[in-house]
Amino acid sequence: MFPNLLALITSRPSPELERQAFVEAVHVEESERRNPRVERMIFICWILIAVKHIAIIWAVHRYAVPFHQLWVNFPTWVLGVLATGIYVWQVRKSRPAANPPEPGPKD
Repeated sequence: MFPNLLALITSRPSPELERQAFVEAVHVEESERRNPRVERMIFICWILIAVKHIAIIWAVHRYAVPFHQLWVNFPTWVLGVLATGIYVWQVRKSRPAANPPEPGPKD
């Protein structure tokens, strides 16, 4: 093991090995499908975000704090919208078209 490590560290790799060391392309055949568990988790997270917003608004009005409630609530809302939007975009992108074009005659 150590002689191979020493050879790896001290010598330069051959040009063929350098060309094969990088990934040139990735092709994904399976598309993202709607997952009820993920959608339920997103829904629960939005409920928790709403509860947190209400708690922050209450705490800011109840106690004297030197910042506005949006300094806490807005980043939470933005990240929630971003995560939900990415999921919805991935699911819609992978959904097949309603009326796919029919294949033409084979010659």
